[in-house]
Amino acid sequence: MFVRVVVRRIDARGDFHHPALMITPSPLAPAHFPALPPIAGVTLRVAQARYKNWDRCDLTYIELDAGTAVAGVTTQSKCPSPEVEWCRDAIPLGSARALVVNAGNANAFTGHRGRAAVEAIAAKVANHLGCLPSDVLISSTGVIGVPLPIDKAEAGLEAAFVATPCDWEAAARTIGTTDTYAKGAHASAMIGDTRIELVGIVKGSGMIAPDMATMLGYIFTDAAIDPVLLQQMLSAANKRTFSCITVDSDTSTSDTVLAFATGKAGNTPMTSMDDAGADAFHAALSDICRQLAHLVVRDGEGATKFVEISVEGAVSDESAHRIGLSIANSPLVKTALAGEDANWGRVVMAIGKAGEPADRDLLSIRFGATQVATGGLAVEGYDEAPVAAHLKGQDIEIGVDLGLGEGRATIWTCDLTHGYIAINADYRS
Repeated sequence: MFVRVVVRRIDARGDFHHPALMITPSPLAPAHFPALPPIAGVTLRVAQARYKNWDRCDLTYIELDAGTAVAGVTTQSKCPSPEVEWCRDAIPLGSARALVVNAGNANAFTGHRGRAAVEAIAAKVANHLGCLPSDVLISSTGVIGVPLPIDKAEAGLEAAFVATPCDWEAAARTIGTTDTYAKGAHASAMIGDTRIELVGIVKGSGMIAPDMATMLGYIFTDAAIDPVLLQQMLSAANKRTFSCITVDSDTSTSDTVLAFATGKAGNTPMTSMDDAGADAFHAALSDICRQLAHLVVRDGEGATKFVEISVEGAVSDESAHRIGLSIANSPLVKTALAGEDANWGRVVMAIGKAGEPADRDLLSIRFGATQVATGGLAVEGYDEAPVAAHLKGQDIEIGVDLGLGEGRATIWTCDLTHGYIAINADYRS
């Protein structure tokens, strides 16, 4: 069970909650934050802007050397924040000199005041670095409907400009909101004789649904790569990773994933998938996106189970994807998993309501390695004991074969517990 623990705590590096409140790390959290290498051309700093009444860092400022390429994907929400709109305009230009992330205030649904705050942040950083405002990428996360205070943002930036550079863990903590642990990942690739490093940090715990993906994620690499190719690779990786996760079916107004490539590794710049090393780099980028996506699900609000749903035999990959999401987003499926109840009938229900082609009498379902249903009924001689044992673990597998075609998809989600309600019933406090 997910437990909220009240303690007195003040940490300038940035714990995630009110100074008198700390949430224990998710039971699905990794044992420790990984050791992540520095990325040449990337300098990390954090500061306190005090967007909320808390004693933690809540502004992340990342400087990027001149020549850094950028790519990105953003939420498909029809009510995006001005930060998302700013990034949508800046990403196609292909260059970046800085990233600013504000935590505690989403600055979404704030009208002209919200846009003014974004423009003020970009202008201040551009003046500091001597670059164009469009070279400054901006994200904000937190409560919707409250304009971001320009005075606090500017004061936070002034503090960040002179702050001692920090490590990846501090930056990962500072971008968090309801996150219970800092999330980071590493991958590498060889391009000829040159080793390329990729480091990523991400925040996300609730309001997670795969309409692009709902979170803020940032990937940094020293590779030299054309921004158009980087965008192509990131979009493809996102489709198979961030857009395949869901915690609660809710899509945020602010979600953004950005990839920055400083070019400092010294490899021959990649401009097409036909270039030497492009496949290896693409695989590494996809790997780090998958790692980060899984870290978000493992920190799902109140989560006690990490759930992988594999769908095959659908009429198309798209159909398999939609069926997988129907299962993953079903409150009845998720609560059964929380209770360790092998109620495979709820999986049947979720498949049937998905609105996709399905044939009851061709359908097969398994939990873990155990086949539980096929041909429209339970497997003859079905023994629930191994399924019950599987459900007692933290990592759960559900497999579905529709028997209709070659379409397949994999979706990752978590269970639904009382902890989710406890967190979200008083989110603004």
